[in-house]
Amino acid sequence: MSKAHFMELTLRKNFFIKSFGCSANKSDAEAMAGLLIEAGYSLTNLQEAEYVLVNTCGVKQPTEDRVISTLKQLSSLNKKLIISGCLPRINYEKIVKNVPNFSALLDPRSIHLIVDIVRKIDEGQNNLLVFSDAPPIKPLLPKHHLNPVIGIIQIAEGCTMACTYCCTRFARGSIYCYPNYEIMKEAHGLIEKGCKEIWITSQDNGIYDFEGMKLPDILEGICKIEGEFFIRVGMMNPIHVKGILKGLIEAFFYEKVYKFLHLPLQSASVKVLELMRRGYTSKTVIDIICKFLKNFPSLTLSTDIIVGFPTEDDADFEATIKFIQKIKPDIVNISKYGARPGTEALKFKQLPHRLVIRRCKELVQIAREVSYKKNLNWLGWAGRCLIDEKGKNNDTWIGRNFAYKPIVVKSEQNILGRFLDVDVVETKSTYLIGKPI
Repeated sequence: MSKAHFMELTLRKNFFIKSFGCSANKSDAEAMAGLLIEAGYSLTNLQEAEYVLVNTCGVKQPTEDRVISTLKQLSSLNKKLIISGCLPRINYEKIVKNVPNFSALLDPRSIHLIVDIVRKIDEGQNNLLVFSDAPPIKPLLPKHHLNPVIGIIQIAEGCTMACTYCCTRFARGSIYCYPNYEIMKEAHGLIEKGCKEIWITSQDNGIYDFEGMKLPDILEGICKIEGEFFIRVGMMNPIHVKGILKGLIEAFFYEKVYKFLHLPLQSASVKVLELMRRGYTSKTVIDIICKFLKNFPSLTLSTDIIVGFPTEDDADFEATIKFIQKIKPDIVNISKYGARPGTEALKFKQLPHRLVIRRCKELVQIAREVSYKKNLNWLGWAGRCLIDEKGKNNDTWIGRNFAYKPIVVKSEQNILGRFLDVDVVETKSTYLIGKPI
């Protein structure tokens, strides 16, 4: 080995990155990794890393607890710990109390500064705080894809809502929509790099509006790019879907758009939704779903429910149960309510913890039964799917069909990123089992 090459290896800095939370957080993590790699740093495992970057989430109390526990473990390794994501804005005091030896804290609007932050740490600076209220720089940042099949495009940052339970808006700020031409350029780049699945993400995709360009326009533009790929549209607030419903349904007719709709309800109770300050009723959600199902009978429907919001009584909870049994969503993301820092609902009288747990268990069981019965309709289905994920076992892979239904298939070969024709031979409550044709 030459002396110059030895010096190069010695000077090269290694980093490890771990990310919690949503697809927007995952996109941020990929961008920070991409920027560091471009600057000459090397991604490695935790043991060999000099820098440990943890991209945090603080949307729920259990998530925050897991994040803090992870940070405490990592801080004991005497590595340079950089903490990003939503939690530094949501609960800065808790981080400082539990991890006082951090090297830097930065918020989601400062990720483009990660290389400068690491260089300042190299120079000996510590306990850096890097927070920004300026419009974030996100599209077109170099990315290191954690999954080479999936390319994530963040079309907006922030939120216009003021939900009484939500603290994410404190971290992400007010709405900022990225220019449509930047989004299109990023989409072209991802597809040229070989990504077969494009995720459209933000805190609320339905709110996107850049100089009159709305979400349906973005979807139409990406669908016209040459290549074989799918587009997954992430979460949309029902109150914002109403204004773009006609165009959104038209955009979903493109074959490249997964027939997958993530529409959070949170509660079917009129009273609870008003206290949450969601701005819609369950009827609004039902109307949107019915119009989608009329056009796409095989639609995969995903919704979110918060169980145990303050003042939720038996009648409120029963209304939510009836909604699930009537609408029959394929996926129900159920969360136990937990008061979050700085939120208005923190001041409300909280329900007994045991009651919340009991209701949550009951709803989980109902949702699982609904999902299993829905999945039975897919038994015997045959068609094309994209293998977009490695399974839990060495010989299993997860594919997605046109409706974004997860289909587990077995193969001794590496089939990640391939399109396969499969026959669904068995169904479970959360996935299908397929056999390659």
